[in-house]
Amino acid sequence: MELVDLSRPEDMTAERRYSPQRVAYIRVLEYAMEAISHAGTVLGVLAKDGVVLAAEKRITGKLLDLSIAKEGGGYGGSGEKMFLLNSNVIGGVAGITSDANSLVNFARIVAQKHLLQYNEDIPVELLAQRLCDMKQGYTQYGGLRPFGVSLLYAGYDPHYRFQLYHSDPSGNYSGWKATSIGANNGTAQSLLKQEYKDDIGVDEAIGLVLRVMSRTMDSTTLGSEKLEFAVLTYDEVAKQPKAKVYKPSEIDALLKAHDLAKKDADAEMKS
Repeated sequence: MELVDLSRPEDMTAERRYSPQRVAYIRVLEYAMEAISHAGTVLGVLAKDGVVLAAEKRITGKLLDLSIAKEGGGYGGSGEKMFLLNSNVIGGVAGITSDANSLVNFARIVAQKHLLQYNEDIPVELLAQRLCDMKQGYTQYGGLRPFGVSLLYAGYDPHYRFQLYHSDPSGNYSGWKATSIGANNGTAQSLLKQEYKDDIGVDEAIGLVLRVMSRTMDSTTLGSEKLEFAVLTYDEVAKQPKAKVYKPSEIDALLKAHDLAKKDADAEMKS
């Protein structure tokens, strides 16, 4: 066995620091991050009384059956970008949707096990940690590949109230006041830095998210067929968090209320 003196820089070459297998895993992680950068944009904004998520849908078409989404999406949310992970956590995904479905199912099982064991909703950061532990494991064992998806977690718990977290394929996670993942995330981050305020309310956050989405989406029009929306607030009467994934008709009404649906109307008049 060859002994290496770690105090000597000449012994700490790239080949010694990383084995060929580890280099291959790093490259696969880079491919996963590249796939996410081409996915539809997902925005999250943390307000003092709620959390707002919005996402750009890439799978659109006249022949696509949206009846489930129009009826509310069931427990799963909208079906492509927004998922209800637990009664107190909404997830927004960017990347490979099939990978996201696997992680969403895992997150729901973790949340229900915690509820069964402790008789309380799982803390938001703990849920993010459990998912990241799983994702990190897929970066270091042979025969596995990283999950090609990033997630935004919009959640509430009694300990830290409203929270917004982001996790990537490597298993890293971080808390944010406002952030973006997916395509055009650099432009979205710049706009959020300019307009975000620490004392922002949920109504203002909804307007901010819609304005940023209108400027960063690849599409020239903004409508329910290309946008998904979710808001997490706290019900003072029921004394519990309230998660709402918007129906297409509610998204159209929201865009109209913020004067962002005119582009669609103009397009229809021209046609």
